[in-house]
Amino acid sequence: MNFPFYISKRYLFSKKKLNIINIISAVSVLGVAVGSMALIVVLSVFNGFDGLIKSLFSSFDPDLKITVTQGKTFSIDSLSLNKIKNIKGVAYYTEIIEENSLLKYGEKMYPAVLKGVGDSYANVSGVDTMITQGKFLIKLKERNFAVVGQSVAYYLSLGLNFVDPIQIFVPRRSAKSSLNPNNAFNKDYIYPTGFFSIQQDIDSKFIIVPIRFARKILEYKNNEVSAFEIKLKQNFDSDDVKTEINEILGDNYSIKNRYEQHELLYKMMKSEKWVIYLILSFILVIASFNIIASITMLIIDKKNDLTTLRSLGLDLKAIRKIFFFEGIMISIIGAIAGVLIGFVLCWLQQKFGFIKLQGGSFIINSYPVQMRFSDFINTIIIVFFIGSFASFYPVRYITKKYLI
Repeated sequence: MNFPFYISKRYLFSKKKLNIINIISAVSVLGVAVGSMALIVVLSVFNGFDGLIKSLFSSFDPDLKITVTQGKTFSIDSLSLNKIKNIKGVAYYTEIIEENSLLKYGEKMYPAVLKGVGDSYANVSGVDTMITQGKFLIKLKERNFAVVGQSVAYYLSLGLNFVDPIQIFVPRRSAKSSLNPNNAFNKDYIYPTGFFSIQQDIDSKFIIVPIRFARKILEYKNNEVSAFEIKLKQNFDSDDVKTEINEILGDNYSIKNRYEQHELLYKMMKSEKWVIYLILSFILVIASFNIIASITMLIIDKKNDLTTLRSLGLDLKAIRKIFFFEGIMISIIGAIAGVLIGFVLCWLQQKFGFIKLQGGSFIINSYPVQMRFSDFINTIIIVFFIGSFASFYPVRYITKKYLI
């Protein structure tokens, strides 16, 4: 066994002359443990919210979305659909038309995005699984219906009674200058059959209708669309399929995966996680000051023992290793204890959800938790480096002062 490590282990667990040194050492371990536990718990909760938001967006956003780089609409005939269909990873696809509109129900009015979708939309999107009231029905033979975001329904005080329809106003494509504002808008009626709840930004923005209804009120041609959404088969990488489609369509079209459709949001969430990691790491740095105090007191307490060890032939380098290992062991013991406690707390939250979300109605009742192996490894690594830094310089300075 390494002799300095053996001595440092004896010093760590043996009773000191001054009981305060044992207390300081225990406080050092406790401080590192609490910091490590906080890092695991906070990062796991953040991962839980991150996964929740991604799962919610995946219920509305397609795996791939094709739009035109210039202009607002394009002809579906220009997409080389047969080539796109034959790509191995493509499972379903649907035509999309999106346009701003004004909704009126009774005396209330609300601006919303009118989203016309094709017959395969339920296969491409998961909106049909997020219905909170009514059902997902937008077309029945020749009749058209709408599915409305929960917040849109709330603002308009919508009901599913099939008595009062929603009035939809959109700007006329062929409108000419006129003093009469009615000539500048197309108007149509549609009955809601259900409300969906995914995420606030989506729930307060969209009304989903059949694409034939959207084309009629917007004066679009039968082959005209504003986007093309694709659902991929399982275990197919979206970037690989995106590259194949890009080779077919060229530079005139923009193809975005789920990350790119909300790139700013995902980048912000990633940045927030790094900021949280740095802040909690800084707290660990502060907690490591106790290690400096513990090592300092131990060197003073063991000064006579060290003189004896030097007389027996132990050099200054080996003596410094004793106290360096002491600081490392305090850090590692605290890190392992904190990681284990953090794991237990996160597992209990996952299993029982004992910490509830407060202050409103949410789609989940308790804080979501998602533990990742990389967070555990990174926590132990950062604690090891902080402990090494907190031990190396003080040991070098203090031994120089008291032993030379």
